[in-house]
Amino acid sequence: MLAERRGGASRLVARNAHPVSIHNARRGLAKPSSHGKYLAMDIEPVDRGVPISASISADDVGIGGLLLTFDGECAPLIARREEYDPDAFEGLIGLADRAGQPLGEFLMEIASGTNFDLLAYRITLRTMLDYTSPGYIFHPIEIDDGRVAIIAIGSGFDGSGDPKIASRRQQYKMDRLLSLEESMRTEIPGFDRAGQIGYYAECVLGGLHGVDVGDLAPQFDENAGWARDLAAHLGPIATGERERFLAATSIDAALYSERFSSRRTSSVAALLQLARVM
Repeated sequence: MLAERRGGASRLVARNAHPVSIHNARRGLAKPSSHGKYLAMDIEPVDRGVPISASISADDVGIGGLLLTFDGECAPLIARREEYDPDAFEGLIGLADRAGQPLGEFLMEIASGTNFDLLAYRITLRTMLDYTSPGYIFHPIEIDDGRVAIIAIGSGFDGSGDPKIASRRQQYKMDRLLSLEESMRTEIPGFDRAGQIGYYAECVLGGLHGVDVGDLAPQFDENAGWARDLAAHLGPIATGERERFLAATSIDAALYSERFSSRRTSSVAALLQLARVM
């Protein structure tokens, strides 16, 4: 969020943060990054006819994530970060405001009206906004406390919502989500192996805060070349991570200790041990 790897150009600071467990979802590398020649993380529903949801309960089971709260003035930065046109995003927020609804609830009505079909949802947004993104599209995700958040999901392999605009996944023939090991065998021209490993190291940093990222290292093999390279990247960037996390989420040490734990899945613990991160 602080965009240290990108020179601070897309720096974002949230007003609040809470760990969540995300349901009916899987994630992996698939969407070509706009920051380099490597793949970025994407997320998909397991059951495409059912919405992705999340729980703030510490005892719930699902893939780990963060529920972040931002000021409205951050909308253009959020849009740019997710490769979405800032004017179109503010236009979408304006439609929700005129409907008298928070953005998440507004999008949930649209998604529900399409029976949560991703392509139909994107076509509907395209019609409303006269815009769609080849990168990420904002989707609703219902939280079990009654709120509806938004999550950026890649403009999928099945389409961006506009037949004239090919999604990044279509362009690069990414028809499924990949593990880090699988991404090393991709045929992206000029593929940046070090950039891919560095990006993935950032993705698993959540494990330091007790966020369940075990799905990102489900079959950890410390003898695999990618694992040792990942550990080599992870060690240095883990230094000062707690302080950066507090700064990026605007929460203090006491609230952090209350909400976030040091529990780690076995695969993530093994990776951190290899990286000599305690």
